[in-house]
Amino acid sequence: MDTAERQPRKQGWRFALLALVLAVAISGLVRSLWIDVYYIPSESMEPLLETGDRILVSRTAFSDEPIARGDVVVFDGRGSFAPLSSGKGPMVDAVNAAGQWFGLVGSDTTYVKRVLGIPGDHVQCCDDAGRVTVNGQAVEEPYLFPGDEPSKQKFDVVVPEGRLWLMGDHRSRSADSRALLGAPGGGMVPIDRVIGKPVRIIWPLDRFAEMPRYPQATPTKNGH
Repeated sequence: MDTAERQPRKQGWRFALLALVLAVAISGLVRSLWIDVYYIPSESMEPLLETGDRILVSRTAFSDEPIARGDVVVFDGRGSFAPLSSGKGPMVDAVNAAGQWFGLVGSDTTYVKRVLGIPGDHVQCCDDAGRVTVNGQAVEEPYLFPGDEPSKQKFDVVVPEGRLWLMGDHRSRSADSRALLGAPGGGMVPIDRVIGKPVRIIWPLDRFAEMPRYPQATPTKNGH
């Protein structure tokens, strides 16, 4: 009797373990190909995204349409915004990676910023009214953090082929392309490092909402 009673329990544990492994594998596949979850660790994209927000990111959003000025993108900053490794050791990196996978902590190498310049754009700051210009045309930026200037730092760049000029909406709190002008790549992020596009805030529940879009319909001289 004891043997007969123990056998179903063993099979039950095996079934539960197999179901867990399959669930993790399917979740990993979905998150690597279609949709992922990211934690917002800083104030750099306020008021659009607040510290502690969890966002759904579409990995396929730019498959059918190119990245445009005004788009918010999630990207891998290694080689441009971040070092290739954390320098904290494999164990700490593994724990951090697990926390990032579950959306509990932010990543040291993944960033969320807004596209101000696409390949070929001439991006400057600032004009006589203190606004950022793209190809000589002032950019209206309704998404900026209230009270922030478009930029206190002057810059004058031409975005190379295959790269993007990115800035945070909370300009006084954002370390972005402006802070990396003297670094390799000049603060420009390779387009192939873009992971996807935020489509919805999913946590906290009182902020559950689709991401608004503020396209920059700025006339340009080069046809972009």
